[in-house]
Amino acid sequence: MKSKATVFARITAAMASTAVLIGLLCIFHSQFFELLTDAVLLFAKSYLPSKSVISLNSSVTDSSSGQITDVFMPTEALAEATTPDEQQTEAQQKEDAVTEENQTAKPKLTDTDSDIKKLIAEAEKKAAKDKKDGDISDYKYVNDGVTDSYGKVKVKNTNKTDIDIKAYLGKELDLDINKNEPAVLIYHTHTTETYQLLDRDFYPTGNVTRTNDEGRNMVRVGKAICERLENAGYKVIHVTDIHDNPYSGAYSRSRKTVEEYLKKYPSIQITLDIHRDAIQYNDGTKIAPTVEIDGKKAAQIMIISGCQEEGNGITNLPDWKENLTFALKLQKELEEGFPGITRPLYFCARSYNMNLTHCSLLVEVGSDANTLEEAVYTGKCLGETLVKILKEYEK
Repeated sequence: MKSKATVFARITAAMASTAVLIGLLCIFHSQFFELLTDAVLLFAKSYLPSKSVISLNSSVTDSSSGQITDVFMPTEALAEATTPDEQQTEAQQKEDAVTEENQTAKPKLTDTDSDIKKLIAEAEKKAAKDKKDGDISDYKYVNDGVTDSYGKVKVKNTNKTDIDIKAYLGKELDLDINKNEPAVLIYHTHTTETYQLLDRDFYPTGNVTRTNDEGRNMVRVGKAICERLENAGYKVIHVTDIHDNPYSGAYSRSRKTVEEYLKKYPSIQITLDIHRDAIQYNDGTKIAPTVEIDGKKAAQIMIISGCQEEGNGITNLPDWKENLTFALKLQKELEEGFPGITRPLYFCARSYNMNLTHCSLLVEVGSDANTLEEAVYTGKCLGETLVKILKEYEK
C-alpha cells in the first residue's frame, strides 16, 4: 500500500506537469483544456482520502501524525460542502436583512406611537392607587339625532334651512392646492383639553381634563393630523398656542392668531379648529364616542358646520354654504375610508371662527372619556382623509 507521502509527491508532480500543458493547450483549444482539467481532478480525487475533503486550499489535520497538510477539493465536493461558520454567516445575513426591512417599513396607522406607549406605561404603574370617581361607557354614535342622510353621510340639522346633501356633494370645493405653499392650518381654541391615559370603565378621583402638556392635550392630536399631511408632501401650519387660559375669550384669541397666519400665508385655504367633546349623563357616567377600525379603537369625530339664516342670530357667516360643502365632503371621505369614524355632522346656528376661509370647520375628536391613544389614532385617520381631498384639488 502506497504511503501518503508517496501519494502526495505523485499528485504534486502531476499538477506541475499539468500546469505546463495547460498553459500550452489553452492557447490552441479551450474544449481540450476543459477535458484535461476534469481528468486531473478525477486523478487527484482517486488518491485523496475521503475524510480529508473539507474546503478548497484549506488546512486539515492528518489523523495519524497530527500534522497540518494542505489539500485540494474536487469541484463537485466544493459545491456540496458548507462549514458551520459559513452557515451561521448566511443565517445572520438573512436575519440582518429582515431587521433592516422591518426598520424601514412604513409605520401603520394602527401602530401606537412610542410617546403614547410611555405615557400608558407610566399611568399603569400608578393605576393601583386610583380610586373610582365615576363610570366610563363606550358608545358608538350612528343615527343619533339624524335629520338628513344620503349614502354614508348623516346630518343632525338644527336649523330651519333644509339641505340637499346629494346636491352639495356634487359641488366643487373652493380649493386650489399648491404643494410648495401651506394650504392647511390646524389650531386649537381649547388647547388644554385632554383625554384619559388608560382604557378602563371608570375615571379616577382627581381625573385630569385639562393640561398645558403638549404631549397630552389637543396639540398631540393636531400633531398626528399634521404628520400625515407632511408625509404626503404637503406643507401645513400647526398653531400650538394656548388660547383657553383663561377659558373665557378663547375664541377671540384663537381668531386673532389665525388671522395673523392667514395674513402671513395667503395660500392657506383650510383652517380646522381641533377640539374634544365632553359628554356626561346625570349620574356622572362619562360617554366615550368610540368605534373599532382595523381592529383598533378610535375616537369618533363630530364635524360642526355653522349656518346663517334669518332670525338665528348669526350675522357674520354669509358664505356658510361653502363651509357646509367642505364639511359634507369631509364626512363622506372619512366614512368611506374609515367606516363608523364620524358621529352625525352637526349643522347648527353657530359661527365660531368658520368665516375665516371657505373651508373652515370645528372638529370634535372624541370626548374627555376617550383615551389619548384613541384620539391620536383618529387624528391620523383624519390626516389621511385630508390628504385624499388635497390631491383632488392639487395643481
